[in-house]
Amino acid sequence: MQGQSGFLIQFIRLAGPFWNSENKGIIRKRTLALIILTVLQMVLAVVITEWSAALFDALEQRSMSGLFKQIGLLVLIFAASMGVTYMHLTVKRRLQIGWRSWLTERVVGKWMKNGRHYLVTHIQTVAHDNPDERIAEDIRIATDQAIELSHSLFYSLLLLLSFAKILWTLSGNVILDLGVFEIPVSGYLVWMAIIYSAVASVLGWWAGRPLTLTTNAMQTVEANFRFGLVKARENSQAIALLRGEASEQKRFLGLFQDITSVYDQQTGAWANILLFNSGYSVLSMAFPILIAAPRFILGSITLGAMMQAVQAFQQLSGALSWPVNNMAGIAQWRASVERVLGLVKALEDLEQEIARPDPQRILIEKPEQSTLRFRDLCISKHNGEVIVSGLNDEIRQGEHVIISGDASTGAKLFKAIAGLWPWGCGRIELPDQEPMFFMPPRPYLPDATLEAAICYPKTPESFNPDLIKDLLKLAGLEDLQGQLGQSDSWDKNLTREQQQRLGLVRLLLYRPKWILLQEAFDSLDPDGEEAMLRLISQELPDATLLTITNQPTAEAFHHRRIVL
Repeated sequence: MQGQSGFLIQFIRLAGPFWNSENKGIIRKRTLALIILTVLQMVLAVVITEWSAALFDALEQRSMSGLFKQIGLLVLIFAASMGVTYMHLTVKRRLQIGWRSWLTERVVGKWMKNGRHYLVTHIQTVAHDNPDERIAEDIRIATDQAIELSHSLFYSLLLLLSFAKILWTLSGNVILDLGVFEIPVSGYLVWMAIIYSAVASVLGWWAGRPLTLTTNAMQTVEANFRFGLVKARENSQAIALLRGEASEQKRFLGLFQDITSVYDQQTGAWANILLFNSGYSVLSMAFPILIAAPRFILGSITLGAMMQAVQAFQQLSGALSWPVNNMAGIAQWRASVERVLGLVKALEDLEQEIARPDPQRILIEKPEQSTLRFRDLCISKHNGEVIVSGLNDEIRQGEHVIISGDASTGAKLFKAIAGLWPWGCGRIELPDQEPMFFMPPRPYLPDATLEAAICYPKTPESFNPDLIKDLLKLAGLEDLQGQLGQSDSWDKNLTREQQQRLGLVRLLLYRPKWILLQEAFDSLDPDGEEAMLRLISQELPDATLLTITNQPTAEAFHHRRIVL
């Protein structure tokens, strides 16, 4: 666990620049408005205690005119309270969603940068599992709770200053008789509130100390369980075909058993806090009346002054007990912030690792040339085990080359060309200004209209819709022409063969000059794959082609072979 000061500094460095961002004018105005409205909330709290004192004095004096006057004042206080509360909530929520949006954009920008979302899964520097959960949920808690806790702390400090003065005045001077000598004590109700709150805070901290660890652990196991369910849903067809339901059930129950175990630990932590809070709330209701009552009985103060003292004591002790009252919220907030910081730290470590000169890293260069060159290229596993060494070759523009040998090694070569596999040494010289078009075994089809899924990552407006229909026909997908405007989960509702044919449609739309096919048509029979390769050769005759395939018929469309 990080130190408290270091933890706060890291969070401020990450999220603090929000107040100096592009919309800083609006952000600072909203922050100032929130501060002013919080001050008005404190003023209303003071006004209510004074109104309460005047009400009980009127009742003690049996004054009907005084009662009606307080009823009229109550209407004004009621309206003011509603207005301030409404404006405060509106400004606070706008500030919260603005901060969350800014921080989400910043973290997503780090995550979705040059394949970092893929590379970060291979480093083990800090915990960064379930990045989707950290971005979607933990950023929300980190920003929302930060503003909630800051507001409540500021409000408590205002109450502390205001009601300490009121309670000091109402306490008067009392004589503490110790038998041997007497000690005059000023503001005894204030001192009683401080001692009462200090004892309660220490006991509350001790009772709730385990909650931070159990809250963090609970968020992790819940995220793991959800991820397992989502993965099963995304692969439901494969599970059904393999009759893997029993295995999946066992895995789910194992993940849920982790939740049950942490849940029991968290229940114990919550029970300690609730046990303490229940007794604390009952005592807070009766204790201030008991210690203020002697002055009323002796005639030193009126009934209204006693009730004002009781309310002031409760407000003051509530302000002093802020750490206890917000312990659960602080625990949840800190756990979420640490999860966000963990993901950001992993991404920053990755950036430093990539930027650091290291002979055990593959160097990607873009000299002014139209060829793809491998110079003394060595590809390793994460543990340093070499799987390819001494690869020196040059692929000229327009060549068709088969990459044979181990398919997984060929896949790592493609990842190295894309900058997604830095482990190894040597150099890869890419053709200048010529983007590489990668076709994996399963093309990515986002949940959108079929037309948008085909055109990804560009938008349908970038292409002629008639061209898309023609290419669907060329790829043997005429039956999908009428579904271009429909939205669906295409990666689940289309067969693997249909998805791979859609990958070909996307390729022919983009018309790249450098194409890397990684078993892109392995679901098709030999005749089907041959037809796809023939289409690529006919439609893109000048394109360079690097192919990983197990089909012998593919050799007819290639000039030579590189054996890994």
